[in-house]
Amino acid sequence: MTRFTSHFVAASLCLAAPGLAFASEVTLGNLKIAAAYVRAMVPGAEVGGGYVSITNSGRTDDRLIAASSSRAVKVEVHEMKMDKDVMVMRQLAGGLPLPAGKTVDLKPGSYHLMFMDVIDPFKQGETIRARLTFEKAGSIDVDFPVGSAVASKADNGGEHANAAE
Repeated sequence: MTRFTSHFVAASLCLAAPGLAFASEVTLGNLKIAAAYVRAMVPGAEVGGGYVSITNSGRTDDRLIAASSSRAVKVEVHEMKMDKDVMVMRQLAGGLPLPAGKTVDLKPGSYHLMFMDVIDPFKQGETIRARLTFEKAGSIDVDFPVGSAVASKADNGGEHANAAE
């Protein structure tokens, strides 16, 4: 039986998303999902980026294979990386590997969730719920607090989610 626990973390999230006091940390099997957040969307934006830290404390690899939210027509797992001198973004069609004993951070400029065709733009101070589905651990709902639309130094710059940046 999958065990679900929830408690609050503050320090790490405050560094990752200024203006957010608390976010929940959840456990699904051997996976710990923490420090989830999204940015407020600028007017006219149709996509939003989601960020989270996933720790696999198990002995076998897992994979984030899907995500969904009632706030977006679809949610995809994406990767951004440099290809020579060009930053490229692509969907990870096979999902995001979560190696045993490792932490994978979804963050600006790297792996992230892309909320596409957002139905109601994300506003600072609200919470966006998304369902994350893993190959082995199953599915879990995760709350993503909405922080400022402005990138902070802790974000390593910006990302493409708010096209006006």
